[in-house]
Amino acid sequence: MLYKLLILSDEVDDFVREITIDSDATFLDLHNALLDSIGFSKDQMTSFFLCSYDWEKEQEITLVEMDSGSDYDNLVMSETVLADYILDEEQKLLFIFDYLLDRAFFIELKEIIPGKTLISAVCSMSKGLPPTQMIDDNDEVAVLTTTTTIDETFYGDEGFDLEELDEEGFSDLDMEDAPIATEEPNF
Repeated sequence: MLYKLLILSDEVDDFVREITIDSDATFLDLHNALLDSIGFSKDQMTSFFLCSYDWEKEQEITLVEMDSGSDYDNLVMSETVLADYILDEEQKLLFIFDYLLDRAFFIELKEIIPGKTLISAVCSMSKGLPPTQMIDDNDEVAVLTTTTTIDETFYGDEGFDLEELDEEGFSDLDMEDAPIATEEPNF
């Protein structure tokens, strides 16, 4: 049996993909077919969510096994067969491809084709460009610094006397009793 799944984005109006996939394929097969059809990198954390007909998230199917505090079992894409969870035409799924910004594709089962099989999934329709993939690159952490110019309006009081405060603002403190940082800050 084959499934024809329609994929839409709420970020790009003219984006449409249709994936035709065997019902005995896994969610990982669907994951790979979807990412291949849009040219996204496969090294980012993603999940499918089975949804109600009102697009409310229900069961999550993750790329890797995760400890979940949800009311549902922890399902992993590589071990979860589509036919076990996608049962009816018009069934809805979300594919979360950016957890940080909660970005997703909307997927709907448009057609069930009985009596046919496919070895691997195919993109049977492709229209429009996908939304931009934001790559999470944890190799380097940037620390942002700002400088503040202290002038007469710094405290909102134009009558403020700059002589009362040096550029750092701490020279009048007794630093002998001040705590000394011995570790690098954690960001």
